[in-house]
Amino acid sequence: MFKNLYSKKVIKHFKKPKNMGRIKNPSGIGKVGNLLCGDIMWLYLKVSKDKKGIEKISNVKFECFGCVVAISISSMLTDMVKGKSLDKAMKITKDYILRRTGPLPPIKTHCSVLAADALHEAIYDYLLKSKKSIPKELQKEHERIQHDLKVIEEKHKDFVKLEEDVFKK
Repeated sequence: MFKNLYSKKVIKHFKKPKNMGRIKNPSGIGKVGNLLCGDIMWLYLKVSKDKKGIEKISNVKFECFGCVVAISISSMLTDMVKGKSLDKAMKITKDYILRRTGPLPPIKTHCSVLAADALHEAIYDYLLKSKKSIPKELQKEHERIQHDLKVIEEKHKDFVKLEEDVFKK
């Protein structure tokens, strides 16, 4: 059914997603959503310093209420960022993700934005909790994402509450 719509890589990650779930005591959490399709994603990061003192993403997991592409890209993103420094992870964009997914129907490219936004929100959350400097570009992105999330939550309060209650269990 999906063979004509999605690349083998997308189908593989959808059928057997990697790094699904939560991390206990994460260093940072990113929560994002998309008003057009209703997809919601949480990304959990564990940040550790390597032997040289460079902060790297030592573990990453996700939870996603979304379509085939949202789940696939979430899984792919976790593979992309695990072991990367925060600086390198912050440079991951939707275009970077799209170049690695293989062809997608144009209507599904928003899922790459969702994944990139979740990653940036998790990094933002980590930097904020750690009382570290937040780059201006990341601050602007955070404000945009939070605005979008507020609109979604206002329009779908009951749905979001139900969804969050389910994921808390």
